[in-house]
Amino acid sequence: MSGRLVFPLAVRAPARCTQFSAELGRTPKLIYDSFSNILPSHFTAVSCLQPGRCETTVLLSAFMFQLLRTVGLRAFSMASETYTSGTHSAAFVTCPNDTVAKELARGIVQKKLAACVNIVPAITSVYEWQGKIEEDSEVLLMIKTRSSKVPALAEYVRSNHPYEVAEVISLPIDQGNPPYLKWIGEVVPE
Repeated sequence: MSGRLVFPLAVRAPARCTQFSAELGRTPKLIYDSFSNILPSHFTAVSCLQPGRCETTVLLSAFMFQLLRTVGLRAFSMASETYTSGTHSAAFVTCPNDTVAKELARGIVQKKLAACVNIVPAITSVYEWQGKIEEDSEVLLMIKTRSSKVPALAEYVRSNHPYEVAEVISLPIDQGNPPYLKWIGEVVPE
């Protein structure tokens, strides 16, 4: 190998190559060949200025390549997990107080009707009921579940809610964090 190959993203640092020289026969070609299995050839940089001493970026390059590879694979795996839009839903239920909200939330999760229920305190609802405009303090349940479970969820809420007409609405989840969406699917059976 003659001349110098340049490794983008690497910081050049002088390094004693005696360990490599002893193991690899003191030739830059052998040093290059030993790292060509780890790094693509266009990412390897070695130049020998004198026997036994090399200006090298290979060690840092190997570390950076491995780091970038790990980060890239992690990002790719998150992006490549498949999720079909609408498989899961976020459902919303209003409750008159914390006690009712916690009882409903616990029952919903225990019965595997949802993976998670967030309890959002102190909301104000303005609505029309029996010809009058009403305003009440309520507690909101935000429920993450499979879309196929929404009918059973609505039935459970109707059976256990103190309101004459309980609010149960749902919206399909179009996108989200793939590991979180996968978790919902694992917790809530079909």
